Order: sequence, then structure tokens, then C-alpha cells
Amino acid sequence: MKFQESREDIAARIKDQADIVKIIGESVDLKKSGTRFLGLCPFHGEKTPSFTVHPGQQFFHCFGCGESGDVFTFMMKYHHLDFPAALKELAARYQIALPEKPRSAAEEKLARKRQAMFAVNDRCATIYSRYLLESPGAAVAREYLVRRGVSAAVRDRFRIGYAPAVDVAGWDFLARQLPAEERRIAEELGLLVKKDNGGSYDRFRDRVLFPIFDIRGRVVGFGGRILGDGQPKYMNSPESPVFNKSRALLGLFQQGESIRRLRQAIVVEGNFDLISLVEHGQGNVVAPLGTALTREQLRLLHRFAEEIVLLFDGDSAGQKAAMRAVPLLFAEQMAGRIAVLPVGHDPDTFVRQEGVDALRKIVEKAEPLPEFVLASLIRDHGLTLDGKMRIIQELKPIADAAPSPLQRSVVLAHFSEKLGLPAGQMESFWTARVATGEGRREQSSGPTTGGSDHERGTSLSGTQRHLVGFMVLHPRFFPKLAATGLRDFLAGTVGEVLFLQMQAILAEKSHIEPEELLSLLPEGAERGLVSDLLMKAAGRSGDPAFPTSPEEELEDLVGWLRIQILRKKSMELQKKILVSQQQGDLKLIQLLVVEKQDVDRQLQGVEG
Repeated sequence: MKFQESREDIAARIKDQADIVKIIGESVDLKKSGTRFLGLCPFHGEKTPSFTVHPGQQFFHCFGCGESGDVFTFMMKYHHLDFPAALKELAARYQIALPEKPRSAAEEKLARKRQAMFAVNDRCATIYSRYLLESPGAAVAREYLVRRGVSAAVRDRFRIGYAPAVDVAGWDFLARQLPAEERRIAEELGLLVKKDNGGSYDRFRDRVLFPIFDIRGRVVGFGGRILGDGQPKYMNSPESPVFNKSRALLGLFQQGESIRRLRQAIVVEGNFDLISLVEHGQGNVVAPLGTALTREQLRLLHRFAEEIVLLFDGDSAGQKAAMRAVPLLFAEQMAGRIAVLPVGHDPDTFVRQEGVDALRKIVEKAEPLPEFVLASLIRDHGLTLDGKMRIIQELKPIADAAPSPLQRSVVLAHFSEKLGLPAGQMESFWTARVATGEGRREQSSGPTTGGSDHERGTSLSGTQRHLVGFMVLHPRFFPKLAATGLRDFLAGTVGEVLFLQMQAILAEKSHIEPEELLSLLPEGAERGLVSDLLMKAAGRSGDPAFPTSPEEELEDLVGWLRIQILRKKSMELQKKILVSQQQGDLKLIQLLVVEKQDVDRQLQGVEG
């Protein structure tokens, strides 16, 4: 038996044995209410219980924030675990043995190397932090931290250290602390730099060092702030098998619980901005590692928060950061706002001078990122005809990042209203540019009739909703619906996006329950639709208006779908025939007529 199959069998057995009320009750105060249990949701702040646990179905759902799922989902979200870790934790709790996945020799070698790298990074963090605390050569660093207002508690929480200057400890301070094998690994990590003539020297010198942790608390690298006038001001460890700066966030390990509790993360630019805010009691803070915020970092944050607030100064760099962040936030389906500090301040100087209460007021008034971006573009380009065209073009990446046709249509409608444009004008402008290849083109014909593909039919018709409902409630019939052409019938709607998501899920899992589907979907319109369908389905069981069995309903739906798809194909072929007649292409007309006759015969067969 394959490992993947064995793991699924074990996951099902764990789910059967697990007491979801007991497991969730260890973290949430639950009270019995009929056949379910109620409590305050652990995933968002609330005063009235809206978090329900259903022991019979082994399922939880919050009617406040929409979080839902099974015992695995809860373990993953509440304790910040991936699925294998949650599986391992629950298997150990219920004394269920997990099969080991056989690894190749190369995988074993890489795993051993990574473990050794984590160990050496941790050892180096200890060396640097002890030097900061104990050595006379670190007096200048200790004085610097005192001037920056860093307390001993925060210093220890982040394991801040110091790499001494060359004139104090030489070029090979770190190398002297490590045995030969650890020196070799430190060279692979980039903590030591090999010399051409043999030996090595320390990468970090005269720098206050911030160990960078992954969310499991392992040291993956270091960020160093120079004390003197040298460059660069900040320097990170180079990339390695355990460190990728675009996938790590300074402070997430230490501040993750605060972020999870508030469901909001404040993103600052500098290491000391982060440290200073934590020092003053603002705990839900992280910092990228000298790079623009990446999608991988947002995906990591999304495990803890639903919203991010960019806390930048009001210069052009802040505006550019906001422009880059909006498409990423749309793609990850996260809310984002930007809090702009007064001119001349960064988060560190502001909180030390004005206090944390003043900072929180600025954060509370943070402007939604899309609104901030649009206002900035209007300031830059104005609202002349030429200015609007420039704005429309710069808004395209934001609209393109919308994760579903429904959300894209909302974005377009919102920006169109703000710019005083007819619905469909923005999409038409972009379409014209792509079609002609021109850098700028004004649409002289006005909005296209009926709007763009994204603006048409994004909401479901009654029939489409019925089909989507059946697809969700009976996932085992998905392959037959897909083969019949369901996606074509849902094209351009939220239903098509849900269809694609189900297709991807079922490619990994041969069978899912409707409630499990809800837990696997990301936040957004598709998940909201599934939640609504499940709730309404629960209230209509036994309804005589529905067929007596899903199999009978499937047969009716498949037959109806075939008719609709053939009718659509026949109409499309008729349009192509008319265009070919206008162009005088007799050969193409003959081919199209033959194809249409075949489609019409099939249609008569299923209709008759």
C-alpha cells in the first residue's frame, strides 16, 4: 500500500477516535447548548459566542469570522502547524502509529545537512548573545542598545547578539569558537567566508545581530545592523538550504501569538522599528528582511492574521511599497491597510517620542491599501483625460491579481466609480491595448455592449446555483459533472472558480465530504458560497421537491447540461458561419456547416 493511502486511512481513523470537543475545549471555554457546544471564537475577537462545535459531525464553525473545519483544521490553525505536524500530534495523543515515508539517499543527506545547519546557527546565536552580555569588547554594543531603549527582557526574547569589530577580536572571532566540522557548515551558511589562500574570516563584524527564526523556533539566519559608518547598514545571512529571506519574517516566531490573537499584523521596515514597538507594548509586529513584502511572506502571515497594516513613513518609498503590496494581498485574499506616519518619523522614533497610544490611533485610522494607492495615483497624475488613462494603466496589476472573476468585477466597479467612469470602460481600455499593442489608446466607441467578460454573469443564475450546490453536496459525482462540461456552463462566475478549486482538491484527495471541502477552501467568495449552500442544505433534508436520490438528480442534471452545452455550441457555430460569409471564406463555411449539422443532430437526439 502506498504511503499516501496509508496516511489518509490513519487520518480517518484519528478523526473517528478524536474527541473534538475535548481537544478544542483545552483552548476554548465551551458550554453545551443542545447537541452542540458554544464558545468565544479563538480566531477573532468577540464578546458574544458564535463559535460552535458539533461533536456528532466532528466539525466546528464560527458564524462570526467564518472559520470552520475538523479537528485537523483546528490543530493547524490554532497551533500554527502544517498537516503532517497536526497528524503526528494527534496520532501520538491517540497512540496511533504512523508509517514512515521511505526517503531516498539524497533526501536523507539533505535532511541531515539541514539539521546540522540549524544546530550551527543556534550555536552561533548563543556565541554572539553571550559575547554581547559578557565581553568587555561588546561595551559599545550594550551602550548602543541602551540608547535605542532596548530592555534586557526584549534583548533576551529576540536573542540579540553582537559580532565584535576586527580591531577588538580579529577577523576570525567566530571561526575560533567552532570545531572544524562546524566551521565547514558555517562556511556553507555564509557565516564564515573562505579565503582564496585557505582559512576563513567572519562575515559579520561590528554588528548588532538579530537571529532570524522560522515559525518552529529554529534559527535559520541572521540580520546584522552595523554600529559604525560602514556599508551596508543592514546585512543578512546569504541564502542557504535553511534560509530564504523572501520566505522569512523577523519577529513572527516571537510575536505570532499576539498576531493570532488580534488577527492583525503590523508590518514595519526596520529591525529596530520592530524591537521598539514590541518594547512599548505593541506586540503584533513583524519586519521583512530588507526586502519588499513578498507573497510567500504574506502566505506565512495569513496563517496568523486576516489583515496587515503597513506602518511606513509618508515618503515615496511607502507609496511604492503599498503599490507592490496590493496585488499580493488580493492574490492571498487578505485585507490590507496603510498607516502613514508624520514627516520625519519612522515607527521607532515616533513611538519613543509620542508613545504607543498615539501610534495605535494612527493604526486605527489606517487607510485601505487600494484607496491609498488610488489617492496617490490621483495626486501624481491628476484627473485630466490623460491622467485618468495613466491611472487606469497603473491599476491593471491590481485588478489582474483579484483571485476570482467576482472579486475582479467588484474591484473594477469600485475604481470606475471613484474615477467617474462608466462600468466596463477600464476593461475595454486594457483589452484595446492588448489587442493593438499600442502604449496608449483611447476608446472612442465608449463602453462595449453588455460589459466585459469579467463583468458579465459573475453572479450565479438560479440554475447555475443549483448545479454548484449539487457539485458541493455530492463531491463523488464531480468527475461526471466535469466530463459533461459543467465548467463551460459556469464560465465567468464564482462557480467556475469553485469548480477549479474542487478539481485541484480532488486531484490530491480521492474523496472528500462537503464539510471538509469548506475547511480546505481559502477565505473568499467561494468559501462563503459553500458555507451558505451547506447551511441551506441542512434545512431542506427530506424536501419532496427534490429527487428521491442523488443518483436520479445527477441523471437529470447531466441530461440538462448536455442540452445546454450543445445549444451553446450550435449558436457559436452559427455566429462563425455568419462571420465567414461576410469574409467570403467558402471553404471555412463548408466546414462550419458540417460541424453545426453534427451538433444539431446530437441535440435532437438528447432533446427528442
